[in-house]
Amino acid sequence: MSEDILINVTPQETRVAVMQNGVAQELLIERSASRGLVGNIYKGKVARVLPGMQSAFIEIGLERAAFLHVADIWDHRIKDAQGNVSPSKPIEKILTEGQPIVVQVIKDPIGTKGARVSTQISIAGRLLVYLPQDPHIGISQRIGDEAARQSLRERVQRVTAADTAGGFIVRTIAETAADDELAADVAYLKHLWRDIQARSATAQPATLLYQDLSLAQRVLRDMMHVDAASVIIDSRENFYKLTQFAETYMPQVRERLQHYTGERPLFDLYSVEEEIEKALARRVDLKSGGYLIIDQTEAMTTIDVNTGGFVGTRNFDDTIFKTNLEAAQAIGRQLRLRNLGGIIIADFIDMDSEEHRASVLEELRKALLRDRTRMTVSGFTQLGLVEMTRKRTRESLAHVLCEPCPVCEGRGQLKTAHTVCYQILREILREARAFNAREFRVLAAQPVIDLLLDEESASVAMLSDFIEKPISMHVESSYSQEQFDIVLM
Repeated sequence: MSEDILINVTPQETRVAVMQNGVAQELLIERSASRGLVGNIYKGKVARVLPGMQSAFIEIGLERAAFLHVADIWDHRIKDAQGNVSPSKPIEKILTEGQPIVVQVIKDPIGTKGARVSTQISIAGRLLVYLPQDPHIGISQRIGDEAARQSLRERVQRVTAADTAGGFIVRTIAETAADDELAADVAYLKHLWRDIQARSATAQPATLLYQDLSLAQRVLRDMMHVDAASVIIDSRENFYKLTQFAETYMPQVRERLQHYTGERPLFDLYSVEEEIEKALARRVDLKSGGYLIIDQTEAMTTIDVNTGGFVGTRNFDDTIFKTNLEAAQAIGRQLRLRNLGGIIIADFIDMDSEEHRASVLEELRKALLRDRTRMTVSGFTQLGLVEMTRKRTRESLAHVLCEPCPVCEGRGQLKTAHTVCYQILREILREARAFNAREFRVLAAQPVIDLLLDEESASVAMLSDFIEKPISMHVESSYSQEQFDIVLM
């Protein structure tokens, strides 16, 4: 299936949309003020060792200290006969507070959590990923043919025979590369690593040693495979930068770069802006009339499938089956589009037929095959739920573009005006018992004050008589419905 990649650039942010058959499948956003950190290499300093968690906090110069687990300390890992890797020592015998350490970010800060880091360094090139500490040669799992895998392994061993330091992971795009291209990538990556080592030797702790490429350059490096038809970019300056980058590192894709000069905004032309708005909504409508409800929480993402207005043409079981099949395709796309990660629970409509369940699960797995992010899918549980995990390396689309509502604080609902009224009356009674004020003045939102002066006026009068103090009301237009203050006069 051919892909077109659209790149929209402004001074503030770069946005990338991966299109398949004219429909947005993936959105990537990078803002100038807050570029992603994954791949960055820092000279850090151990701030704190936590033996109970077998972890450490590493100061790398960011707002929050980074998190390092003992399993991510590469120099102290051992393999058993089965190939399983485990720490050779407890973390308190490996690290001490104040110790300098070179680490690489493997997961961006998410929410209140700092970045996750590892001491295993990997530097991505166009064809290869260099592993300076590991003399292993691995092949991308997307290259399925065993003969092609073995041939690539032998070719990389051939071009690295003169310098055996470190190892490589061979990327999918390398399958059609010539030996001189592989050799050039090896030389570039090893030169880059020597520069990083030289900087590390003299740098102070909490120093950035290496920063990954810009989003537009990473897209060219990582996504320009045989299926990618074209890259369309709407910035002249960045088109020339990408052209130079392609001529230097990827001459075979130079012809696929296009500069968009139309008057209509690029993302409007391809309806990407509309797709972004839809990707921020809870509800996703299906063509059949069914719909998905997607809720993101701290612990997991839940996806509920509903038939909605779809009544089918044959029978109820057939209606459910068709809705679930369409939902499976939509879920695969929404996970990529919204960049949802972590634990994901899909609640398909209950199906009695085991054959229907197997077909829906197969359709879901097919839809997820296009996802570049690592995923695992379990079968249906006893409750009819499908459990999935999707590797989370950066914030979801909603977390990048939105923030919790300052009124409801992310709950998605507010206390009713009646609830706030009764809360105010209880608070006045509490204050009257603690303080000897002349008068109690209530500051609250308009709906609450209206209710206190109308339906609840008798309750206010009874309370005033009981505490033997006047109670006055004042509307604060800036207050949300839940906010109130009681001023002692």
